[in-house]
Amino acid sequence: MVKSPDELALMRLSGRLLASVFEMLDGQELAGMSTLQVNDLVERFITVNLAARPASKGQYGFNYVLNCSINHVVCHGVPDAGEIIRDGDIINFDITLEKNGFIADSSKTYLVGNASPAAKRLVRVAHEAMWKGIRQVRPGAHLGDIGFAIERHAKRNGFSVVREYCGHGIGREMHEEPQVLNYGRPGTGLELREGMVFTIEPMVNQGTRRVSTESDGWTVVTRDRKLSAQFEHTVAVTGTGVDVLTLRRDEMPMLASSV
Repeated sequence: MVKSPDELALMRLSGRLLASVFEMLDGQELAGMSTLQVNDLVERFITVNLAARPASKGQYGFNYVLNCSINHVVCHGVPDAGEIIRDGDIINFDITLEKNGFIADSSKTYLVGNASPAAKRLVRVAHEAMWKGIRQVRPGAHLGDIGFAIERHAKRNGFSVVREYCGHGIGREMHEEPQVLNYGRPGTGLELREGMVFTIEPMVNQGTRRVSTESDGWTVVTRDRKLSAQFEHTVAVTGTGVDVLTLRRDEMPMLASSV
């Protein structure tokens, strides 16, 4: 759970490499691509350009390097050659990367082309909710502080937070202790200590928080078929606060923002 300084240095490298994967995707024209094409593009970039390993491939029997969750899909969407990304969609890419034995995990929801104002608002609030949680991270804080901040922000904006899925510890394994819930009460749960590394990954729904799993055993959708958005970062507890290991350059302003 708690990483040594040497382990943290390796995790920072994995995190920087993973951030560069999303920066590569930022430059792609997603509309018209299949989700399998995106999967294959990401796999080549990780293995060839970064000389790293896509940690999701083969994990739990999953055969792909990313999850791709379009519109009402909450999480764990499976890449498919027949699934075409269209103008107006929102799509989350959840990607993991392993380098030198340590794994980083991050996700981003993209607005494709002319997304509706309602979709844009949902994606914005989901991103803000993740950052509300991140800003709670410091030695002496509690996991419940993170979950409370996330859910409060979502609810204040008229949205709901999925409770069945959550953040998690990470390091040599993709999923380690502790679980990092996206709801909670302040001052409750595990007390944070310097060197802890985990993900924060709220899934925010436009309608009800209720979800169900499709017949493929992977794809999780909103029961009311309304939109869902997700963001995720891998973070480390420092002596004075938090280090966002998977931070992208476009998010630098968030570090100083009060959102």
